[in-house]
Amino acid sequence: MTSEIFGETPDGEAVHRITLSGGGLTAKILTYGAAIQDLRLEGHEPSLVLGYEDFADYPAHSPHMGAIAGRSANRIRNGTFTIDGTTYEVDRNFLEAHNLHGGRKGLGKRVWRVTGSGPDFVTLAILAADGEMGFPGNLNVSCTYMLSPGGTLVVRLEAVTDKPTICNLIHHSYFNLDDGGETDILDHQVMIGAEAYLPSNEALMPDGRVLPVEGTSHDFRAFRPVRLEKDGAQIVYDNNFCLSAQRGPLRWCAAARGAKSGVRLDVSTTEPGVQFYAGNTLARPAVGLTGKPYDNYAGLCFEPQIWPDSPSFPYFPQAVLRPGEVYAQTTHYSFSRG
Repeated sequence: MTSEIFGETPDGEAVHRITLSGGGLTAKILTYGAAIQDLRLEGHEPSLVLGYEDFADYPAHSPHMGAIAGRSANRIRNGTFTIDGTTYEVDRNFLEAHNLHGGRKGLGKRVWRVTGSGPDFVTLAILAADGEMGFPGNLNVSCTYMLSPGGTLVVRLEAVTDKPTICNLIHHSYFNLDDGGETDILDHQVMIGAEAYLPSNEALMPDGRVLPVEGTSHDFRAFRPVRLEKDGAQIVYDNNFCLSAQRGPLRWCAAARGAKSGVRLDVSTTEPGVQFYAGNTLARPAVGLTGKPYDNYAGLCFEPQIWPDSPSFPYFPQAVLRPGEVYAQTTHYSFSRG
């Protein structure tokens, strides 16, 4: 493992970039947002993930690029939830109406500290204080990245709290398995092992229905391209796919294949859902690892999670974490060459 100064936040905090190697992978990880900035597979030259060249573009432009989002990933309707009869109002940072990824100063937009490291792993930690962004409880969070044999990036997330709170964490890398984001991912082949998904409304909020994927544009049970148009426009994919009713043992949930490279990604997780986002609003003026700004659809995300907006729907898997409990998520991103 090596570490270097990568930049400084507007508040003057130093941001380090850590380089790990192992299992045929090389990863560059930032202490800002615990974000993966760059990920390379031996024998495949371009980065497997999108990232920015300059640190200043992360706080200014990043759509949680490679970061750990939380303490409540995805969306909470109206920025409001109730636990044990107490109602909490949290930051409405999405359309000025809903909470997204924990708020304007969520975990993906703060500097983490390194608490452990080795040649092929690093552990970062952060405290989300009681009352931050309106959430109750002091939430201590840790993230371990490990590069394992077989081209596998292991992501382990743990959290404990001193008050009942919401805890739903995700890893938010944007993957492009062909050319690092020079071209779009619409011709990537995607497969998702889910029989049902959550349709959403115009605000991208779940509407409460849990629908079978069969016969819909969201049926990815067999490999098919992301590209699919309706009325002349690409269908927007930013939905939770329902894997189970609760967190369980590690199991395969999704895969993608590059259209030209032969590189394949397989995702396994303990989580009950995975958000598939195809990057339709990804374009920013920031310069990416390709030397130019990324366009929309330059990368796709597989975000293992508890189903979004679960406080609004008691029949969804719930994201309440209580004192004495340990939030524990494990996700594997495994890369191979055809």
